[in-house]
Amino acid sequence: MADPLLVIAAGGTGGHMFPAQALAETMLARGWRVKLSTDARGARYAGGFPQAVEVVQTASATFARGGVLARLMVPFRIAGGVIGAALAMLRDRPSVVAGFGGYPAIPAMAAAWALRIPRLIHEQNGVLGRVNRVFARHVGRVACGTWPTALPEGTSAVHTGNPVRGAILARAAAPYIAPGDYPMAVLVIGGSQGARVLSDIVPPALAALPEALRRNIRVSHQARAEDADRVAAFYDEQMIAAEVRPFFDDVPERMAEAQLVISRAGASSIADLSVIGRPAILIPYAAATADHQTANARQLAESGGAVVIAEADLEVAPLTDVVTKILSDPEGAAAMAAAALACGLPDAAERLAAEVETLAQGEK
Repeated sequence: MADPLLVIAAGGTGGHMFPAQALAETMLARGWRVKLSTDARGARYAGGFPQAVEVVQTASATFARGGVLARLMVPFRIAGGVIGAALAMLRDRPSVVAGFGGYPAIPAMAAAWALRIPRLIHEQNGVLGRVNRVFARHVGRVACGTWPTALPEGTSAVHTGNPVRGAILARAAAPYIAPGDYPMAVLVIGGSQGARVLSDIVPPALAALPEALRRNIRVSHQARAEDADRVAAFYDEQMIAAEVRPFFDDVPERMAEAQLVISRAGASSIADLSVIGRPAILIPYAAATADHQTANARQLAESGGAVVIAEADLEVAPLTDVVTKILSDPEGAAAMAAAALACGLPDAAERLAAEVETLAQGEK
């Protein structure tokens, strides 16, 4: 008899793919087979998944991109994807289908609903995304990464937390070195695509730090490809040691070494910060659907683990003041790190895996 199969349906951003990858790693360790159902764009973000995970590309589409003709074709592309996903599931029936949001998840989730295969969704943010909102009433469980999460009435919800990758877990609760008169690492991250506002405001804010702090900082700054050269040039002109890249593939190491993290408030970033335990300044993405990044940041802010600055309020001088306060107060920074760590759920992937197995047993 074949090992049970989990099909993971996920979209093409780090916010969807990182927790999906963490669940895949956990289910493989529990003796399951795992397939990832995504589209061509999502497949480009699947490089971190274990080799044992079969990546199945399924046609999907969104009304949010393309011209009139492309939008007219959306229903047909989705329908084709649903039919393809259903045929694949009839050939190799999953025990459970788990959706992580994003329009590439639509075909597999719709096929699982049509075939009455047990299914759940995992919502990373404090507000349901569009795709997860559609399926929330049609799944056996809604697993919430952020708590509380605004949910439709009649949904069966459980707080699992946001699963983090093995590379983050390997640094869970890494000892925090409080700031002092020695080299201090500042990590600036802005989601999988970087953030222009952080590239505009953070470098001059760090350049304006008191000299006693400024001479000690070592910056790792994630910037969009089109912004990277000017950001690197600014740090160089200001004689601030900085590494600027469009993407860091070693964020877990850099976060563990950081005295301070300046970040967007994406769900995966919040989970990483709380599992490792680092002080943060969070700038929620103002255009996020239903302002979900502000909801994501709430627990960390209320615990004292982070300072939240609305994007509309992000200016150079106030940011300099906040950074100065944190890096000038070793005891306060250490307390922020401890508060962030107290919010972490390092066993989130195991909690989510348990929900998968409970649904599978219900099928039997």
